[in-house]
Amino acid sequence: MTKPLLICDCDEVLLHMVRHFGTWLRESHDIAFTPDGGDFANSMTRADGTRPTMEEMWGLLGGFFPAEMERQTLVPHAREALQALSGIADIVILTNLSDACRTARIDQLAAFGIDHRVECNQGGKGDPVARLVAEHRASVTVFVDDLAVHHDSVARHAPEVHRLHMVSEPSLAPSVPPAPAAHARIDDWRDAQAWITERFAAGSPARA
Repeated sequence: MTKPLLICDCDEVLLHMVRHFGTWLRESHDIAFTPDGGDFANSMTRADGTRPTMEEMWGLLGGFFPAEMERQTLVPHAREALQALSGIADIVILTNLSDACRTARIDQLAAFGIDHRVECNQGGKGDPVARLVAEHRASVTVFVDDLAVHHDSVARHAPEVHRLHMVSEPSLAPSVPPAPAAHARIDDWRDAQAWITERFAAGSPARA
């Protein structure tokens, strides 16, 4: 019998990112960063009042990953939840970083005691989630991510997967509405662990 599968995002799910990215932008580029769950570029303001272009925004993210990843901190209870869930399920960390950052992400998570398969991705996560489900032949799968766009992508490409929306950054979560394509919104890993465990115990696919 196949095991359940947990496919989990990293930034703002397992590790805090935006608070540390904002500090680095201010220190290194004199850019104020006030994320509201929307476009990153629109959340950045230079001292002269201008905003970076989309191309410049991606360049700034490229400056943070992987060179400044050591700034990131662990989300409370994430390690303990994954440790408990690993006893009943396979776990894959699906992170939207370039493939060149994969080793750095693996090492970063391992330093926090999180040692699971890491896959990098660019763009929507529906296709890679569908591939992972097929590869593992999972009896039931749960997907956890902080971005609504990825829940929508998974709903279209792998509708049988249970989708949990999580925004673990307390300063950001109140301004981010629940993802319409997710089955639940939980921002604390203690409650999330219980919800995921229930889905695994039931062993049934999600409703489309």
